[in-house]
Amino acid sequence: MKKILVLLTVLILSSCASKDQVDLLVTNAKVYTVNNGFDTVEAFAVKDGKFVAVGTSQELLKKYEPNSLIDAGGKAITPGFIDAHCHFLGLGFNQQAVNLVGTKSFDEVVQRVVDFQKKNNLKYIKGRGWDQNDWEVKKFPNKKKLDELFPDTPISLTRVDGHAIICNQAALDLGNVTVDSKIDGGEVVIENGELTGVLVDNAEGLVLNHWPAVSRDDVVNALLAAQDICFSYGLTTVDDAGLSIEAIEIIDSLQKTNDLKMRVYAMASASKRNLDHFLSKGIIKTERLNVRSFKFYADGALGSRGAMLRAPYTDKPEHLGLLVNSIETLEETAQRIANSEYQMNTHAIGDSANRAVLQTYKKVLKGKTDRRWKVEHAQIISQEDFDLFDDIIPSVQPTHATSDMYWAEDRVGEHRIKGAYAYKDLLNKYGKVALGTDFPVEHVNPFYTFYAAVARQDLEKYPEGGYQMENALTREETLKGMTIWAAYSNFEETEKGSIEVGKFADFIILDKDIMTVDIHEVPNMKVEATYVGGEKQ
Repeated sequence: MKKILVLLTVLILSSCASKDQVDLLVTNAKVYTVNNGFDTVEAFAVKDGKFVAVGTSQELLKKYEPNSLIDAGGKAITPGFIDAHCHFLGLGFNQQAVNLVGTKSFDEVVQRVVDFQKKNNLKYIKGRGWDQNDWEVKKFPNKKKLDELFPDTPISLTRVDGHAIICNQAALDLGNVTVDSKIDGGEVVIENGELTGVLVDNAEGLVLNHWPAVSRDDVVNALLAAQDICFSYGLTTVDDAGLSIEAIEIIDSLQKTNDLKMRVYAMASASKRNLDHFLSKGIIKTERLNVRSFKFYADGALGSRGAMLRAPYTDKPEHLGLLVNSIETLEETAQRIANSEYQMNTHAIGDSANRAVLQTYKKVLKGKTDRRWKVEHAQIISQEDFDLFDDIIPSVQPTHATSDMYWAEDRVGEHRIKGAYAYKDLLNKYGKVALGTDFPVEHVNPFYTFYAAVARQDLEKYPEGGYQMENALTREETLKGMTIWAAYSNFEETEKGSIEVGKFADFIILDKDIMTVDIHEVPNMKVEATYVGGEKQ
């Protein structure tokens, strides 16, 4: 009898000893791996920040001894969301400014500034989020009320898309802006021979270049605030579109001290200073930071009529929009980047700007393979230009379609609108689309992105049946665009974007199954937990 007991003990011990130790084991889940087969599994194991196994709950429980075991209770799990185009640092700075999103009139804008200043009593006031297209009087505002209430405090309030600001006279005086001020790629808006305070695109710099510089502490606080917001929505990688050398260095330092755990694909602003700096250093790559791209601006935005069109605006027949940078600068910059390993990601909204960018890309990339250059927004495309996306990645933001649909056709007319927000057409040309939000231009919530891509409706379920549904994406295409295709656009598809062995254990647990729930419930979905490298955030 003793021999039998000893033998059983040995067998039990040897059975336990034979199990491999892992940090985390997740079982009883519906895991959308987003691998090549778009397979679903029940369980996965994590060790040292990476997935080491996927499979059934039974087989992984038999094989692994976890330090932490999660029974997901049948919940849906996906790879962590990747926002392929956003302004992460900008989102953080927005937490330090007047929130003007959703204002229904300029009077409401002014009142929010008044309320903000009563609480904060700042020497300089910034805000962001107004959109005259949401107002009953759909025209640019005038600074007179701001001048009356704030004669001595400089105020700069940025339009929701970042392509126009309204300033009071105290702010205009910082840059000595007058009715005679001119700047290439920008507009000082004049009305009845007087300054309105509105500055469009490059004209913003006339004031903002004289604004007090932000401190390192301001940047740090903004990054940490943005991280908290993004993790709450299941974002584990953000592509920040347009950063300075100093901001990228602060991001790197915070990641090294483990204060910033968000993974950042940093697009450096394509200034000469940044180009000289990063092209001489080459690609910078850590587990959390990837610096290998430049963000360039071709034109402005449609909402402020800064997007460059091939034919005049339908609602402003004398106006074509404007190029933020000249064609010569576009070509020179593209050639410099093409001679390096870096990627070029160009903001292009209007059909004229998109054509110029696509033709320039084709010219400088001739004979080069797998460069993965992107057109950011690719918003209005001439029908004959879609074919040019055969080797250029469209990086698009689905909520732009459902935000702009109320007035976009007024800008471009019924013919051109058919080539606008055409995500399915773009997908069919390249085979992938990288999806983002452009936050804080749009809301950071990636469930809004998913809903807008699939349902093509706003949060009020308008329009009935969806907006230009021939360009809706399927749920599978949308989830890929928010994970593996976004990772691919960042040259990171071998390390993230799907739940597969060897990749970073970035995943999220959802309160509902995003692939099967009624599509109209998607905007209200929640992230129950966000994991980066197997660690809960």
